[in-house]
Formats: sequence, C-alpha cells, structure tokens
Amino acid sequence: MVFSTPCCTSARLERFECLGPRHYWQAVLALLLCCALALPTGVRAQAQPVQHAGTQPPAADSTMQLERSDDGVYLSATLALALPSLVEDALHKGIAIYFVTEAEVARERWYWSDKQIVRAVRYLRLSYQPLTRRWRLNVSSAPFEQTGLGVVLGQNFDDLDEVLDAMQRIARWKIAEPDAITAGTRYRVELDFRIDLSQLPRPLHIGVLGRSGWDLALVRSQLLMAEPSP
Repeated sequence: MVFSTPCCTSARLERFECLGPRHYWQAVLALLLCCALALPTGVRAQAQPVQHAGTQPPAADSTMQLERSDDGVYLSATLALALPSLVEDALHKGIAIYFVTEAEVARERWYWSDKQIVRAVRYLRLSYQPLTRRWRLNVSSAPFEQTGLGVVLGQNFDDLDEVLDAMQRIARWKIAEPDAITAGTRYRVELDFRIDLSQLPRPLHIGVLGRSGWDLALVRSQLLMAEPSP
C-alpha cells in the first residue's frame, strides 16, 4: 500500500521562494508538520516494557496454594528454583549457603496500607562435602546461630538436583493460628524465598555485595478470604 503526501510537493515549496528567509523557514516547518500528521494511523512507536533496576520477572512456574482449616492457615508451594552459577561454585568449594523462606499474612485496609498480622519464617542451610560428594540440607524454625530455640531437621542427598527439588517444595506449612484470622476479612499472603547473604563468611560477604550473580529472590502473593463459619 502506498501513502501519498500531497502537502509536500515541490510546486508548493516553490511558492515560498519569494518569501523572506524567516517566513520561508516557518512555511517549511509548517509543511513538515503537515506531512507528519498525514502518516497513516497504523504507524506508531512500539512501547517497550520497563523493568526497574534490582527487580526480577516473576517465576512463571512457581505456584502457591492456601488452605484454611479449624487449626490454622497452611501454605503449600512449588518454587521455580535455580541457583546462580556463583552460588553453585561456592557450594562446590565447601561454603555453606543459607536461605530464608518467609510468609507474611497482612489484613487489607482500604484507608491505609495493609496491616501485618502474622509472620512465619523457616531457615535452610545447604552444604556440600567434597570428600563424600554428598549434599546436606538443614531446616530450622529459628536462625542457625540460635539452634537451641528450635528443632533442626537434616537430610542427606546424592546430587544437587535432588536437594533443589526438596528445597523448592513446601507442603502444608502452618503460617498462622486460627485465632489470627477474622471471618469476613480479606488478607494478603506474601511468600518470599531468598538467600541470606548475612550468613556468608565475612570476606565473602563483603565481596558479594552488589554483585548480581548472587541475586536469588522468589516472591509470590495471593489473596485469602476468611469466609464466615457456617
């Protein structure tokens, strides 16, 4: 398809040659504006998606389900977990990596920001033994420097794929007691899985600050409507 622009013919430009320099250029600019407006409406600049610095696209393969029962609220999830290459290299060198899984339940408020009701946290420690070539995963309800406050569960794995499969699956994790939820109220539950860089050895901790190769943060959010009891 051919689009014509009759307003930009040479004959019309010749009419302005007798004008003074100032009026001549004003007329030329007016003709150029006319030509731009005459372009077909289908020609438009394509808007590109904008991604803010420091953010990551949502993991499409991650899922999360909420279950409310008489004894509380339970969270189940499958996270699309892939370790950055720098993290995997550190593990193979015998450096333990710590992770935090955090679930926050907040009550929605139309007149103000959401109010946090309860927060549940699980701590994970992943390590590799070069001599035995085995992986070990420890899970605790308290920070590992305070292991006396809770029970630490440990499990050994033969390869990295097996341990990652165990880390990315959360089955019926109790995140709230029944009295924390009010019937007829909307809540937002946010799940956050990330590397705890503060637990790295001091020299390595200083070196990884600001390095994108250590970024690992998976976040999912879902609404929870507390229906009135029958």
